[in-house]
Amino acid sequence: MPSHRTCDGNSRRDFLRVGSLSAAGFTLANYLRLADAGEVAAAKGKAAIFIDLNGGPSHLDSFDPKPNAPDDIRGKFKTISTNVTGIQLSEHLPKLAQCADKFTILRGVSHTLAAHRLGSEYVNTGSRPLASLEYPGYGAVITKEMPVAADLPPFVAIPRGNQRSGFLGIQYAPMNTGATPVAGQSFAVRGISLGNGVTVETIHRRQGLLADLDQAFKHMDEDDQLLEGLDRFNEKAFDMIKSPRAREAFDISREDGSFSKQFDEDAFSQSCLLAIRLVEAGVRFISLSLGGWDTHTDNFTKLSTKLLPQLDAGLSSLYNGLAQRGLLDSTSVMTTGEFGRTPKINDRSAEGGRDHYPRCMFMLMAGGGMRGGQVIGESDATASGPLNEAITPDDAAASFYHSLGIDPAKEYHTETGRPITLVRDGHVIKQLFS
Repeated sequence: MPSHRTCDGNSRRDFLRVGSLSAAGFTLANYLRLADAGEVAAAKGKAAIFIDLNGGPSHLDSFDPKPNAPDDIRGKFKTISTNVTGIQLSEHLPKLAQCADKFTILRGVSHTLAAHRLGSEYVNTGSRPLASLEYPGYGAVITKEMPVAADLPPFVAIPRGNQRSGFLGIQYAPMNTGATPVAGQSFAVRGISLGNGVTVETIHRRQGLLADLDQAFKHMDEDDQLLEGLDRFNEKAFDMIKSPRAREAFDISREDGSFSKQFDEDAFSQSCLLAIRLVEAGVRFISLSLGGWDTHTDNFTKLSTKLLPQLDAGLSSLYNGLAQRGLLDSTSVMTTGEFGRTPKINDRSAEGGRDHYPRCMFMLMAGGGMRGGQVIGESDATASGPLNEAITPDDAAASFYHSLGIDPAKEYHTETGRPITLVRDGHVIKQLFS
């Protein structure tokens, strides 16, 4: 998927560059070490997928349409019925409309952070950002709380994302694939796929050399949290490079054609296919990104010709594919942007656009014991704010964690001993699990 730059100048392209495994040197460990270091009812979920709609999608033009609102608010799109009586979506989401029974729409989600970076930090952690503390994202917490087999990465970002390890340390940082899979082709993740004549025996020899060097310098900074994280990454790197299971999990070309044909050939849909393979293999947390939603101009053209069709195809195939594999009930899926868009259409371009608007937005929740086929929460007549009590990103986070058997009120401690509640203000949305 291409990089997208939002209006405040933040690029979604990760500045880290993954080294390749070659005769010149083994660099997966270095990649895993540095992946995050430079960047500022009964639970049923055994794995989780987080889908980040970078830029902030318009709620009115997607999952919270207002067909009876004035023209300068309603916009150009018609609404369509879904396979759940009473629920309507934008006309540009026909595939999701036919599987609406598999997910829940949260409407009237509200907060006050209108900047991309701050809003993104909020929805990626479930805690309102603080200048004095970096909260860990969902992936880091799930990595800590839900151990995975030694030869599998616990947390994979395709191709990269906004989930950070925060105060938990870099040992809980994501493994970024750095690229997206291409339909029908073997997906070679740098550092996992053997190539250029490198063998497992070569890796064993290099591992022995690095172990000797680590022992020689062990007396230096023995209590340093960073070094502890680096050691963990190094061990994980070698376990994965030697594992056929890890390499095969990333290879979508091995997927049965009767299953893979339901996924479109664009990068997002193929990433959704890869996410299913990773869940099936035992990976605990996968983050996906679909950017470009910062539609200050040409909102309706961008949404109708590209953004909504891509989301519709990929996300519907993800829901249906998980269900077909018997994985939806045990996989918690959360989809969100950092905020919504203004109800009133601006005049910045010929067809108008919508600006940042955190007071009202949508989120989608599915799987992990969360009941689909419902709408929770409601916005007012113009989608300007919640009609009644607001749902917050904190509430969504508490529910997401709950679906995975993680207590959102659990207390962690920073390296300095400061006690931190995982989700300090959120409450589990009971209707999701009823």
